[in-house]
Amino acid sequence: MSSSSFALTGIEGLDQILGHGLPRSRMYLLQGDPGVGKTTVGMQFLLEGARLGETCLYVAMSETQQEIHAVVRSHGWSFEGIHVIDLSTIDPRAGLDSENTLFEPSEVELHEATRRVLEEVDRLKPDRVVIDSLSELRLLAQTALRYRRQILALKQYFSDRASTVLLVDDRTSAPADIQLQSLAHGVISLEHASPLYGADRRRVRIAKLRGVRFRSGHHDFTIDTGGVEVFPRLTSLGRSPHGTLTQLSSGVPALDALLGGGLDYGTSTLFIGASGCGKSSCAIQYAVAAVRRGEQAAVFMFDERIETMLTRTRALGTELQPFIESGQLTVEEIDAAEIGAGEFAFRVQQAVETAGCRLVVVDSLNGYLLAMASENQLSVQLHELLTYLGHRGVATVLVMAQHGLTGTMQAPVDVSYLADTVVLLRYFEARGRIRKAISVLKKRSGAHEDTIRELTLSARGVTVGAPLVAFSGVLTGVPEFSGDTDELAGRE
Repeated sequence: MSSSSFALTGIEGLDQILGHGLPRSRMYLLQGDPGVGKTTVGMQFLLEGARLGETCLYVAMSETQQEIHAVVRSHGWSFEGIHVIDLSTIDPRAGLDSENTLFEPSEVELHEATRRVLEEVDRLKPDRVVIDSLSELRLLAQTALRYRRQILALKQYFSDRASTVLLVDDRTSAPADIQLQSLAHGVISLEHASPLYGADRRRVRIAKLRGVRFRSGHHDFTIDTGGVEVFPRLTSLGRSPHGTLTQLSSGVPALDALLGGGLDYGTSTLFIGASGCGKSSCAIQYAVAAVRRGEQAAVFMFDERIETMLTRTRALGTELQPFIESGQLTVEEIDAAEIGAGEFAFRVQQAVETAGCRLVVVDSLNGYLLAMASENQLSVQLHELLTYLGHRGVATVLVMAQHGLTGTMQAPVDVSYLADTVVLLRYFEARGRIRKAISVLKKRSGAHEDTIRELTLSARGVTVGAPLVAFSGVLTGVPEFSGDTDELAGRE
């Protein structure tokens, strides 16, 4: 089909999921529980038609004109140019003698509602029609058989006209009743879930769309002032690798030597260790080096405020505020209680494709885990995100805190196999002081040192010492010194 054969919904992310909007001159079902955003989607569908100069009709079965315009104003929209039929005030006695008892009032209301809709459609010949909602039509029909016949009659009526019809349904019928779905050309399902803590999470799924290859699965969406925003599920399929790998220097020669010359663009690196051992400082060091070279970088923080991060980098001798103000460095605070993984992936995608970032730092995966419903989802979504970034030639730096400080430590979820490079940071005790050690456990994209070096954070920045050759058992947290001098081996 050509692009003119599709009706855009006015929601960019939803159009991407659908392929290119909804095929015209068909009837579709938009279903979901009350409050999930069906009416908002329907209104945006009509507003997009009005913007394109099409004739649009909104059939309100339950809401009054005042209620409709209140919703429109809350989003800052204008319904000017959109025709509205208010059927919420139908008088069951209209056109019927008050003493006539052959017909039930509901039958009269159903007939009157249908008559008014068809008359208006014949008069306007609209390109787009939204009927909101079918629950009132179901109540007027009273029986499932009459209701199904009414929907079938509407489908046959609109089939002879060039209208694209969106039926809104709140799924108040029996869960096993899928007859309505069988009549529609396509079904868009909206869902929402309430986590134990935090904001509700909303998802959209295309249950059916005849003759169109759409993007299946669940996709996150939000409702805010201005309407619905859909975040298509990130997928790396169909994307070709970026090309040959080039290295990203940290600006610290000893750290680059430990990593075999530096990190590689198009790969992911995981800094893992106990809380406070320098993971975030090492990760930010790569962002500092990137912006100093004139590149774009993005830092997404789940656990720290921007002010705290700026204070910490100043203590290490680096001022990041000018880079943030110039737009060269993007820093976003992510509230795991308010944002889902789909929206987060969309923000990362925007930083890469819109801002041109070649380095992405996620600090930390512990906060990212809180935004997920389960560990299985974390692994799958993180795999898609890392694969996408790898194909875009982006260097990704991840931070994860382990439980514990010394000895045996555990991570909340094992994602080390997803990262191309894993850097381990540990505390160890020597000569009555708590020190930090850094080592590289693996690097898929090339060779690296197998040594353990001391890590120091000071006003001079991140400092990596020489290999701790005079120590054994550093990774246990309680090493043994076997040197010949009283000086700490490995100190610069």
